[in-house]
Amino acid sequence: MRSFFVGFIAILLFGGLSAVSAKQTQELSVQINKEATSTGGVTVKFLELIEDSRCPTDTNCIWAGNAKIKVEVTKPGHKAKTLTLNTRVNPQSVLFGGYQIKLTGLTPEPRTNIRIRKDGYVATFTIAKVYK
Repeated sequence: MRSFFVGFIAILLFGGLSAVSAKQTQELSVQINKEATSTGGVTVKFLELIEDSRCPTDTNCIWAGNAKIKVEVTKPGHKAKTLTLNTRVNPQSVLFGGYQIKLTGLTPEPRTNIRIRKDGYVATFTIAKVYK
């Protein structure tokens, strides 16, 4: 009976560990003109801020606005791809090399009394393995 409980506890422990290691989603933060690589080998380079019409955080707007950025994505064995992603309108994500790359945030957020330097932007992406 004791060996049953020891085995049961071991299965719970090791089963939980394997579930954590199987996680296939990662968050990357990339400063403009920089790049970052996910554990899956997907590299995202934040090339340019195309537009930022987001509503300043210290005002009330009819529409929340949108920011559009240009990125380059690469992965070993795949041709590099340059694309645009948006914070509020489509496309917000793209499929590339078996991964979904989604723009989930752009900081800093605009304010009426602060001018944001172009090199001060940081984009946040979620990189998720796509299973068929």
